[in-house]
Amino acid sequence: MQTHFSAEQLVDPATAASAEAIRKCVHCGFCTATCPTYVLLGDELDSPRGRIYMMKDMLENDRTPSAEVVKHVDRCLSCLSCMTTCPSGVNYMHLVDHARAHIQDRYDRPWHERLVRALLALVLPYPERFRTALRLARLTRPLAPMFDRVPGLRPIAAMLRMAPARVPPKVAAQSAPAAGSRGRVAMLQGCAEPVLRPEYRAAAVRLLNRVGLDVVFAAGEGCCGALVHHMGREHDSLEAARRNVDAWTREIEQGGLAAIVVTASGCGTTIKDYGFMLQSDPAYAEKAARVSRLARDISEVLADADLPPGDGHGLTVAYHPACSLQHGQKVTDAPKRLLAAAGFIVRTPVEAHLCCGSAGTYNILQPEIAAQLGDRKAANLARLGADVVATGNVGCAVQIGQRNAIPVVHTIELLDWATGGPVPAQLKATFSAERGHSID
Repeated sequence: MQTHFSAEQLVDPATAASAEAIRKCVHCGFCTATCPTYVLLGDELDSPRGRIYMMKDMLENDRTPSAEVVKHVDRCLSCLSCMTTCPSGVNYMHLVDHARAHIQDRYDRPWHERLVRALLALVLPYPERFRTALRLARLTRPLAPMFDRVPGLRPIAAMLRMAPARVPPKVAAQSAPAAGSRGRVAMLQGCAEPVLRPEYRAAAVRLLNRVGLDVVFAAGEGCCGALVHHMGREHDSLEAARRNVDAWTREIEQGGLAAIVVTASGCGTTIKDYGFMLQSDPAYAEKAARVSRLARDISEVLADADLPPGDGHGLTVAYHPACSLQHGQKVTDAPKRLLAAAGFIVRTPVEAHLCCGSAGTYNILQPEIAAQLGDRKAANLARLGADVVATGNVGCAVQIGQRNAIPVVHTIELLDWATGGPVPAQLKATFSAERGHSID
């Protein structure tokens, strides 16, 4: 696609990257077949190709975003399925991130949208605030139908409905040395995951110790920045990135790190992009690039390790590949290979490439589309007749778990159980001896 950015505009690294992405687009339309919103809505403007045309016009002409452009950019899940499909190598991720930052800076959203987005940015990246908000949401959930009646407040209704009936107790992150250590890794503490599913981190630490890796948690580390980054709040996301780069750099300097291990694939995709995000910051560019090189999904780390033989307990697993893992990080086979090697029967659903609708805060900000995608994904998984669903991202687990009677766990929980760890809580609560499965 031909572009007409000025030389002055191209001095900005984000604009230069966007111009390169746009130029690579050849209008082939392959992306439309794998774009969740186009598959659902059938609107060219809700496809990557259509959005690229709109973003090109907005960025190239430095336009104030129109309500129509904002609507269609907001509807993008950033699932990055289009990047897997694209034969021309268009980096849609950097383009849509740049467009969202432009919208955040230039577009005056209606008050209710500003309120919801500010609330999300104020609460979700901070575990203690998030925990408190979930407790309050349980008390105010009966008000959800009232918020549903006001279109602009439906995201609040979605938030109330997603709050769990019980908030797990707080579990502190504690460094754990391995017997016969053969390396040292830092693990991302995260923000939403340790509040919603603290058992994920516990299983990850046990697994890493089991393969001989010491696990440390860096002091001063916080949210990876993905949640605010995808809302266009560039300043907030870069501050989060700098904070984490500083924290992990201290660990690298103190004792070295073999990897920075991430158990939430949405976070992993962002951390692996820190090098790009901070490329124009002379104080952080080199350090951020080093952090990005060290960042690895836990399935990547375990695939290179010698896990002990596993007992799959005769269970059939429906594997849901999170978009941020399969499309964002291009990690596709490792989780399935690990599960199969641990003795599980592994099945994948049709339309495995399509997003479940979680997508960070998408199921809050776009609840109607997210619900359609979630129902579609849950139905495809249910058709597999599996005993359990496994995934590598907490958002997917929550989104699918709300719609599926089958227990949903993290891949690492099953691997931990198969190699000597405890039964995953979701399985223990669901399975019984009458169903022919041992849970001991």
